[in-house]
Amino acid sequence: MTAIVLVHGLWADGSAWSETIAELRALGHEPVAAQLPLESLEGDVAAVRRLLSTVDGPVLLVGWSYGGAVITNAAVGQDHVKALSYIAAFAPEEGESVRDIAHRRPGSLLPQHLKVTEDGYSYIDRPAYGTVVAADADAERTALAGAVQKFPRLGIDAAPSGAPAWRDAPSHYLIATQDRALPAATQREMADRTGARATEWDTGHGPMYARPKELAAYLDGLTQCL
Repeated sequence: MTAIVLVHGLWADGSAWSETIAELRALGHEPVAAQLPLESLEGDVAAVRRLLSTVDGPVLLVGWSYGGAVITNAAVGQDHVKALSYIAAFAPEEGESVRDIAHRRPGSLLPQHLKVTEDGYSYIDRPAYGTVVAADADAERTALAGAVQKFPRLGIDAAPSGAPAWRDAPSHYLIATQDRALPAATQREMADRTGARATEWDTGHGPMYARPKELAAYLDGLTQCL
């Protein structure tokens, strides 16, 4: 059976996938989720490659949001990664950064709700977490996500990407049309340039919070195509 490896984004941790993991397990999968340090893109890529080294068999590597930039780099040279799945995610070209993509269009609510600590880390203002990340999700679920969010180091989004794995690996892109963090138009552009098989959902930036059962079914379907 295809292994499913899940990679979270900024201002989140591996628990973002909890409900999705439970649903995938009910479908017979044994998915694993990365815990990114969020200190540097290089360190996050290393963390995913470390996790990949513990997984046998063909892999569907899934990245949400910033996690898309991580899998774009982490899958390079990993022959057992058979496909990439981008969930409202960044899919940078070589030399391009997450920041470059994020600034391409206006409309994100992130800038007005980001807070910065004195020692150079950022977080989403907790009362606004659900509004920004998953307005269509249960408020208690997004409150929990906001409470456990990780604090990424400032500047992590400015690191240039290396040669992208999507040049060689089959890619799939789930576009969130009601995204308040990464405009859907930008997502469509990335899906198009990567040659990904695109699917559009009327949901916010974090479908793992709002629609975990459907997300698990979607990922399960992707594994059937490998």
